[in-house]
Amino acid sequence: LATPPVPVDDQGPRVDALRATGARAVLLTPAHQFPTGIVTSGERRRELLRWAADGGLVLEDDYDAEHRYDRPPVPALRSLLADRLCYMGSVSKLLAPALRIGWMIPPPHHLRALTDAKRFTDLGNAVLPQLVLARLMESGRLERHLRLLRARHIRRRDAVIGAVTAHLPGAVVHGAAAGLHLTVTYAPDVPDTELAAAALARGVKCHPLSWHRQLPGPQGLVLGYAADPPGVLTEGVRTLGQALRELTRRS
Repeated sequence: LATPPVPVDDQGPRVDALRATGARAVLLTPAHQFPTGIVTSGERRRELLRWAADGGLVLEDDYDAEHRYDRPPVPALRSLLADRLCYMGSVSKLLAPALRIGWMIPPPHHLRALTDAKRFTDLGNAVLPQLVLARLMESGRLERHLRLLRARHIRRRDAVIGAVTAHLPGAVVHGAAAGLHLTVTYAPDVPDTELAAAALARGVKCHPLSWHRQLPGPQGLVLGYAADPPGVLTEGVRTLGQALRELTRRS
């Protein structure tokens, strides 16, 4: 299976580059691109739909659709072209990854093949966790849980943004309106892999942005904020700033 890269700009995936690859299917996160946080624009969505109408298949991974803070929910692409799009989601970022519960809404003509492949791969999912999730949804408790999560995540996100402003001057924060992580880009004096390694040596774990792409791009870090309280996050970013200054002096 060949997976040619498709560049992403501030409007979303570049459909001209997608066409040039000759790919027959594309995996997208249009509501909150991972890891940049870019929302695919209306015009770019229309270009994608035209590409799909010419015979392409869009796999839409709505992986963190529930976590929206400073903007209304973004409509799914599926609402525009259901017969050429497979919509996917899960509760991994809402309840727990260990539940292994997700869903897929494929084009009708792919349903039988996907159902058979799923059955032959793992013989199905446990029923009890699915029943528990259904009860949570029907009772309204899942929505209450989500409201609590949003309030908590806003405080943690804001702590990271404030700490980046204070301790990483000149850095730019991306993707703050949604999700459970921020992407921070900075001047290219220090490779992001070196900065992430230096941070890890100081007890702070983050991902270099370069780990998440196949094409060249800016230096940056992917910072998750859902698991720690604001004080811990602020201290972690302060440590990142110290590591960056030390590496900059050496370069």
